Amino acid sequence: MTKRSPAGAFTDRRVYLDSAASTAVRPEALEVMLPFFSEDFANPSANHSGGIRAAEALDQARQIVAEVLGGLSEEIVFTSGGTESINAALKGAALAQVDAGAGNHVVTTEVEHHAVLHSAHYLERFGLDVELLPVDKFGRVTPEDVAAAVRDDTVLVSVGYANNEVGTVQPIAEIANAVKKRAIEYGRQIPFHTDAVQAASSLPLDVDLLDVDLLSLSGHKFGGPKGTGVLYIRRGVPFLEQTSGGGQERQRRSGTENVPGLVGMATALQLAQAEAEIFRIRTSMLRDRLLGLLKTSCPDAILNGHATERLSHNMHLCFPDVEGEALVAALDTRGIECSAGAACTSATWEPSHVLLAMGIPLELAIGSLRITLSPHHSDADIDYVASELPSAVRRLREADSPV
Repeated sequence: MTKRSPAGAFTDRRVYLDSAASTAVRPEALEVMLPFFSEDFANPSANHSGGIRAAEALDQARQIVAEVLGGLSEEIVFTSGGTESINAALKGAALAQVDAGAGNHVVTTEVEHHAVLHSAHYLERFGLDVELLPVDKFGRVTPEDVAAAVRDDTVLVSVGYANNEVGTVQPIAEIANAVKKRAIEYGRQIPFHTDAVQAASSLPLDVDLLDVDLLSLSGHKFGGPKGTGVLYIRRGVPFLEQTSGGGQERQRRSGTENVPGLVGMATALQLAQAEAEIFRIRTSMLRDRLLGLLKTSCPDAILNGHATERLSHNMHLCFPDVEGEALVAALDTRGIECSAGAACTSATWEPSHVLLAMGIPLELAIGSLRITLSPHHSDADIDYVASELPSAVRRLREADSPV
């Protein structure tokens, strides 16, 4: 099908390079979802046969997610997506600790997703003291730096597993362990949360191996439907519900559950984790192929994030003397779909807070491009991008150069 770009050009080719923003629903997920739209559509809280069937499907989905995460089914809370999961984790855990008189100090980093940062700023309105830790030039924070920030009044620590923009992976298990040691020194509980929204397709999610107390996921990042999410809450972690009502999700998140979506999400998560190694191998090969080609055709492109400790499918580049939004539009006219940063902030685009926190100069930060690959891309797709991207960059520079 011919696709019309916002710039008005036409192309028959489409190469989707924005998997960090959203993925297609897997056929296997869609298949298990369909009956719950038309046959077993009843409310899972109802006590009749239809409601019982829906509740059983929901219980099965919860058990699948629990097995993937290595947790218990009662530790799984279903939500509407990553943003809700993150909001509930930070606000629910922190405010429960405040209520218990445990303190009012929250630790996170400068490069977190806006759902984390805005939730942290929200907590400040209620008197909490939020400390944002700096990162190095790769976007990483050390376990020692996080542990040093923990105080006797710390009620929550939140560090993202993998950055949604530059793809840098944090040493989460080591950071969480360092926080636990500090908590033992103080003789109290300090819950540790990680935003794992970008991690599900390629990184292990076992909550015991990661040593985390709370973990957030979003279904549409790994082949599930939009509007579905997971919040893992380790048993015994204080939590104050953020959505009150009928008491669903063991009183932790009220509201009628999205049964078809959650059934599909659970299936997609199970498959994503089962295929994670294949995903890593294939996408890292594609990424390295594209990087290799661009080194020749676009040698001044700068790769952001850690060179090795990064998501296998992520490429985040800066192009001097080019605006990222203009480059995204130019590539779109050629059938190449990617982003200049996080898709959820593109409506109010501004220089990436992640890049600025990493020390990247403003003039470079405004020329950033995020490419996130899929195992389904072909070598021909990569070659096409490698041929069109330098051309788009060159034309933009020529257009901006003085006559």
